[in-house]
Amino acid sequence: MALTRDFRETIRDRAQQEPAFRKALLREAIELMLSGDEKTGRAILRNYINATVGFPQLEQATAIPATSLMRMFGPNGNPSAKNLFRVLAHLQSQEGVSFGLRPQR
Repeated sequence: MALTRDFRETIRDRAQQEPAFRKALLREAIELMLSGDEKTGRAILRNYINATVGFPQLEQATAIPATSLMRMFGPNGNPSAKNLFRVLAHLQSQEGVSFGLRPQR
């Protein structure tokens, strides 16, 4: 289902005003991908990127072309681990957070 312009603007506006919301979006995207729901994780990460740094600036920071980044986080995207981790490292750094893993029983 395609997102409406109003929804995208709402996400962008809230992300710009609420640091906790930005961090929650990033955390949720990572958790979803790690739990196996990589399609939803990529979609949330795409929303996060659009609402914060933007693909052109992410291209400059990661040396990955913006068009490749858009495809990577699109509905049929399949980012390599190297590129995904490069993007996640930059986004965490920019947000001032660091996510780690803890085993669950």
